[in-house]
Parts: sequence; structure tokens; C-alpha cells
Amino acid sequence: MDVTGLEDLIEHINAKISAVKTIFQLKSLTSDNEKRQVLKKLNQDILVINEFLNKLEAQIFHQIETLKSLKDLEEIYGEDMKELVYLSEHIPAHMPKKCSRQSMEVIVQAEPKETKPEKKISKPWSNIKEMEFITMAEFEEIPGYMKGRLTYPQVNSVIQDFNKAVVGKYKIMQLPVKSLNNASRKLLQRFKDEELKTTKGLYFIVDADIKEFTQMKVDKKFHGMLNILRHCRRMREVRDGGLVRYIVL
Repeated sequence: MDVTGLEDLIEHINAKISAVKTIFQLKSLTSDNEKRQVLKKLNQDILVINEFLNKLEAQIFHQIETLKSLKDLEEIYGEDMKELVYLSEHIPAHMPKKCSRQSMEVIVQAEPKETKPEKKISKPWSNIKEMEFITMAEFEEIPGYMKGRLTYPQVNSVIQDFNKAVVGKYKIMQLPVKSLNNASRKLLQRFKDEELKTTKGLYFIVDADIKEFTQMKVDKKFHGMLNILRHCRRMREVRDGGLVRYIVL
């Protein structure tokens, strides 16, 4: 009999067991010769039942292994979903946004028109040097002991705040003194006092600038991030007069 499924196999075994029970009930009504034939048939049926029981055991074992594999896949899928949700909720602000089709059509339609190029009005602080963001390839090459549990978006988020402090500082330094209020003039004086001969022409900030222009805490975690930035050659430190200057490379 060709047993293709587990249910068919169980049904076939039950039929054989029922037949054996019937034979046992009828064997007392037969002669000795008939009893021998009955016992022979009974022995054959028992062998068949054993064979099907072995197949049933193999089927059950296979189903258990399949269920275990499905549970493992479910756990892996669940972890992947958690990572996708986290990434979707923590997309770095510096990531380029996808250009909409409508905006692309506007650009294509505007190309044939001959128009005089407009002069770009550059801001006085547009030439401020900012730190470049870490690429995914660079992030993957950072040693594990240095990264710890830090994620790729977290590292670039620190760079974003770092640049915010750099721009905030040098915007003040590039504006006319007469346009500054008292608070900005005090900051300007501090910036000048922090300058060194070795930092001339370089862009740098100090811990006070981080506190002044960003919401980032200057703590142990922040200094751990600085180790990563030094490793990726995004900055270097100059120490003088008890002050640490973080220079943008």
C-alpha cells in the first residue's frame, strides 16, 4: 500500500490492529491446521504493523525537526524586524532623501529653456570646514572593543552635533563685531583666547562649544565617540594650557 501522508499511515495501522483483534477473537473456532494459518497470517500482519510504526516514528521525528526549524526562522525574522524598525525610526538626518518623480520631471522640463544662470548668494560662513560623516565601510572596520554597542546612526549623530558646534562658533567669528550682541562678543573673545599658533588656519572646538551650541552631553560616552573619530581620522586633539582642542581633519 502506498502511504503518502501521516493520516493515511495512521489509518492503515489502525486497520491492521483491528484485523489482528478480529483474528484473535476467531482463532478458537478453527482447527489446529487453521490455527497455524491464522498464526502465520497474524505474524505477517504484526511485521507489517512494526514496519508502519517505524515509518510513523520517522514521520513524527521529521515533523518535530521541521517545527524546530520554523521556530528558529521565526526568531531570526523577529530580530530582523526589530532592526528594521529601529533603523526606520533612527534614520540619520544627513542621509540624502529620495528625489520625487515630480521634482525630476520639473528639472527635465526646465533644461531646454535658455536662462541666464543666477548668481548664488553665498553665506559668509559657507566655507566653514565640517567633519565628514563616517561611511558604512569605515564603521564596519572599527574594532569591536572600540564600538561596543554603538550603532552606525549614533556615531554619525555625534558628527552632526560636532559640526553644529563648529558652524556655530565660526559663524560668530566671521560676522562683523558691530553686529554681535554682548553674549556673542564674550564668546568671540573666548574663541580668540583659545587660539594657538599651531591652530592658526584650522577649525577646532572645545568642550565648552559642545555645551554652548548643542544638547550633547560631554561625558564618558562622548569621549568614547571621540576615540572612534580619531581612529577614522576625522579629528585630532591639541592639548595646551589645560584645554583640549578638537581639530577637524
